[in-house]
Amino acid sequence: MLQTLVHYSLHFLMPGLIAWVFFRKNWKKAWLIMVLTMLVDLDHLLADPIFDPNRCSIGFHPLHSYWAIGAYCAMFFIPQARIVAVGLLFHMFTDYIDCLW
Repeated sequence: MLQTLVHYSLHFLMPGLIAWVFFRKNWKKAWLIMVLTMLVDLDHLLADPIFDPNRCSIGFHPLHSYWAIGAYCAMFFIPQARIVAVGLLFHMFTDYIDCLW
């Protein structure tokens, strides 16, 4: 239960803090964009079973692959895509924490 609480707090609350600290002028918009990057989890629909609490998403799902993470890192250096990149990279970080539990 603690893992679930930490996971979803990091997915929803931490992007708000990141938005407030780094994108203060438009923090609400930045937070919404970062929360919307959770759509990257649609790739879980390709897995069987769709949800497995013991499975590490990193390296398993296509949008959680190391190639995809590399693309998210590259996006960080494009100013117009930076907020999306931060959201995606933080999402990957949050999912990686699950792999350590």
